[in-house]
Amino acid sequence: MHTVKQLKNGQLKGIQRLQLSEQLTQLPQEILTLADTLEILDVSNNQLNDLPQWLADLPQLKILFASNNRFTHLPLVLGRCEKLEMVGFKSNQIVRVAEESLPKPLRWLILTDNQIVQLPESLGYRPRLQKLALAGNQIKALPTSFKHLHNLELVRLSANQLEIFPDVLLKLPKLAWMAFAGNPFCEQLAQQNSVPEVSSDAYSINHVLGQGASGVISHANWLNGDTPFPNEVAVKVFKGEVTSDGYPQDELQACLKAGQHNNLVKSIAQVNQPGYLALIMELIPDQYFNLGLPPTLATCTRDVFKPELTLSIVQIEHIVSQMLAVFSHLHDNKVCHGDLYAHNVLINHHAEMIFGDFGAASVYDYLPKCQQQGVRKVEARALGHFIQDLLSVCDPRDIDSETYHYVHNLMRIAQ
Repeated sequence: MHTVKQLKNGQLKGIQRLQLSEQLTQLPQEILTLADTLEILDVSNNQLNDLPQWLADLPQLKILFASNNRFTHLPLVLGRCEKLEMVGFKSNQIVRVAEESLPKPLRWLILTDNQIVQLPESLGYRPRLQKLALAGNQIKALPTSFKHLHNLELVRLSANQLEIFPDVLLKLPKLAWMAFAGNPFCEQLAQQNSVPEVSSDAYSINHVLGQGASGVISHANWLNGDTPFPNEVAVKVFKGEVTSDGYPQDELQACLKAGQHNNLVKSIAQVNQPGYLALIMELIPDQYFNLGLPPTLATCTRDVFKPELTLSIVQIEHIVSQMLAVFSHLHDNKVCHGDLYAHNVLINHHAEMIFGDFGAASVYDYLPKCQQQGVRKVEARALGHFIQDLLSVCDPRDIDSETYHYVHNLMRIAQ
């Protein structure tokens, strides 16, 4: 984090990333002194409602974050920023997105949790667009130009006002990750009773194990001796508001509809009380660790891995075979995971995997058969990318093996 005082004193000369959060109502013009080097500008968590026209005079600016401000429109000046490719305006009050506000090099657009009703036709004429996050708005239909987004790989449309399933999604040649739950076209899910309902006082929460967009996962002790659950469990308490992937209630229902599988995080109970939604799961043994890391600003839609990670082709083949089984299980139950990535996979040293995080999941059994097949085909591309990413960390000594070529062929078939 930087300060306006540092900026005005010339202490930040030459930096590539500037982050200011001081309840600003306007940007200090001294930012222009960084024009030769500034590539990333983060002005999230301020009180801004517009951006100055001189922003277009930052010739190196590639990434702009302005979440949690007071914008009611996407600033027009963005469209004049010649190198701007990532734009993030999450959790504002944006109602209007003008045709001219989208920069030509746009690759990644985040407008989650706003009040947008209509998207501009110019959106479909941003050929580099790969990632589009629109959950938690009031969008009723997609622009007809959406069909031109031939490089779009990830889209989040959950928690909007779409009246029919946007069939255009199934025709985009590179789309692999999508979320669409929580729209009017989605049939209301019957309460999933695959696990029992319990009270929130049936356990005591200890320390946090991890957290994401939709909630916090904690270690807990089971207190209700009348129920045959383990003494130690994991509890995910969902946040009440819309997340980057959609509504917590939809995540819970999709997770329960997916049912039980040896390679899925095992759900054992749920809490569904007013103002309190939680999922109780079996505790994952300590020897499991994250297979991958989330995409970076540079990779956009593709996972990365720790530099030291190397897998033998035998390990990769074992992981892939398990994921193929999980993929079939989910789609047999008409659940599109929407986030089929290595960073949502835990493995141990025997390459046994556990898959989780249903934040972007969408149930789709109410769709016509042709659309159901299309949804499965879209997620099959994600499966193909997953296999390809694993092959990127394959032990070089295994690359010419028969098993390598077998797994490589599976990747090609999926894609």
